[in-house]
Amino acid sequence: MHGSFGRYTDIDLSSGVCRDYEIPSLWSARYFGGRGIAARLLLQELNGDEDPLSPHNILVFATGPFQGTGLLGAGRHLVMGLSPKTRSVAGSYVGGYFGHELGKSGYDGIIIRGKAAGPVYLILTDGQPKLHSAADLWGKGTGETETILTARHPNGRVASIGIAGENLVQMACIIHDRSRAAGRPGLGAVMGAKHLKAVVVSGNKEKTFYDRGRFHKERTSYAKLFLDQGMKTFGEYGTAAGLTSLSDMGLLPTKNFQAGVFDHAQSIGGQRLHDTILAGRGGCVGCSIRCKRVVRTTFASKDVLPEFGGPEYETLAAFGSLCLNGDLDSIAMANQLCNDYGIDTISAGVAIAFLMEAREKGLIDEPILWGDSKAIVSLISKIAYREGIGDSVADGLAAYASEMGADFCMTIKGVELPMHEPRGKQGLGISYATSPRGATHMEGIHDTMLSGETPSPELGVTHPYDRFSLADKPEVVKLYEDLRSFSNSLILCALTTRMVGADYNYPQIRSLVEAVTGIGLTQQEMIEIGARNYALLRLHAARSGYTMDDDMLPKRFSSPLSRGESAGYSISEEDLRSAIEAYYRARGYDRFGPTDATLRELGMDDCLGVISK
Repeated sequence: MHGSFGRYTDIDLSSGVCRDYEIPSLWSARYFGGRGIAARLLLQELNGDEDPLSPHNILVFATGPFQGTGLLGAGRHLVMGLSPKTRSVAGSYVGGYFGHELGKSGYDGIIIRGKAAGPVYLILTDGQPKLHSAADLWGKGTGETETILTARHPNGRVASIGIAGENLVQMACIIHDRSRAAGRPGLGAVMGAKHLKAVVVSGNKEKTFYDRGRFHKERTSYAKLFLDQGMKTFGEYGTAAGLTSLSDMGLLPTKNFQAGVFDHAQSIGGQRLHDTILAGRGGCVGCSIRCKRVVRTTFASKDVLPEFGGPEYETLAAFGSLCLNGDLDSIAMANQLCNDYGIDTISAGVAIAFLMEAREKGLIDEPILWGDSKAIVSLISKIAYREGIGDSVADGLAAYASEMGADFCMTIKGVELPMHEPRGKQGLGISYATSPRGATHMEGIHDTMLSGETPSPELGVTHPYDRFSLADKPEVVKLYEDLRSFSNSLILCALTTRMVGADYNYPQIRSLVEAVTGIGLTQQEMIEIGARNYALLRLHAARSGYTMDDDMLPKRFSSPLSRGESAGYSISEEDLRSAIEAYYRARGYDRFGPTDATLRELGMDDCLGVISK
């Protein structure tokens, strides 16, 4: 297929052997892009019962048809493998520059198997993979690691793990360009278990295009879609811009999701960050929006450096409102430490808020009090180094909470919740509960997006939806999950794929797909690709033992919020169960996942028999 090299480089760390892995043409036509191909590849190569931290797990770095082309929104890639949190396959998307280089490497991705005898790093340059000793890098943070490796390989882009990954902390992530995290599933711990310190990529290979001239013309037109004042403002203030308005709506997770309003929201919001500690803005390859925060400040007499970027919305909420912390400088320091240690900021924030509540309830006697900014910063180091109470949560917050008998652990399938309140976004609550990868806000729709008169006419969504309702949501949740699954398979930035309203841009995306690949897609074919690739993740989850019985929300959400515009709303377990059952029917799933009839309808006959019922 045009727009791909048709192969991955396959690295066995145990033997040191590097070979090519040819992608079947049927997979390319059926699953299309990086997310679909990566999930199908892992379905082929894994049994589903592997220990995620064993040599038998496989880690995949994947691109789609747009990586390496300079298209706005395509400066991303995917990392996928068995998650230590869920013990099922999960992926993480990350921006910056690494994905662009991988898209020009001569390969569509990297497959990493086995376990090296000692620390190594992988260099992929000029289409040639090679392993090098990383003994001198082990024990170093991601910042120092990148400095050393870019000096050795000047044109390379680096993905590395820090102390947390080396110590197999479940919330460890993979850091790119010092400030871009492939977070959430804990895949940094998978790299650590494999003794893989880093991957360095530089590329000079060009993919074939079906119509290069048309693509270049349409790429320019596509970029112009993002020159409006709204996107300029978004670039100026970043994802943090919405923090204070979410608090006003009662949707800002506060005090471990006990509330949705934070009285000090303005102290940590986008405007305050912009006016005080912002030192610059960063962006991904090909993107003029430049929404990435770059900050400089001090906390506790220590410098927060611009090279580690700056806190985005999720981080500001996780270390801010969720912990009742209104100290912006401490949040910036927490963000820097997480980037250097290689820790997911959402997971760390949820874990620390849990510990604060546990201390308040007398379940632990650690001096961890609500709003204690110094304790937050200190706990991040303790988690990375597995010291004291940090070691207790390093092997999984859900497991630790279960041992304690605490019912206020905000996780789903072992994954900490992102900073979005489902009692005021109840369709998102369905996605939270049913997601094969655990709690995620990046796979579907946010109900606040569906308030317009005609959200998405092309998709048949022609009337607004009540964000406090579950009853009319299962079908529309499924539809938008499939739409997002399609763009995630292309590995396009969620902030540039406009799913609703007058700016809905999927027709332009499909035209770009045709210019690159030569494959013209109808709206229905686009949705079918999304449904097919979502089904792959559900097959992985089913093979790992998950059923509908595991689809649930934390108990806390059955109690109503008390303040703000969302006050009085909750999600009852009975109503949620009814909505989940309707959602499964809409997907053509039984309680285990896709039925044989659904797999045949999706053209996935080669996946029949994967689920043991």
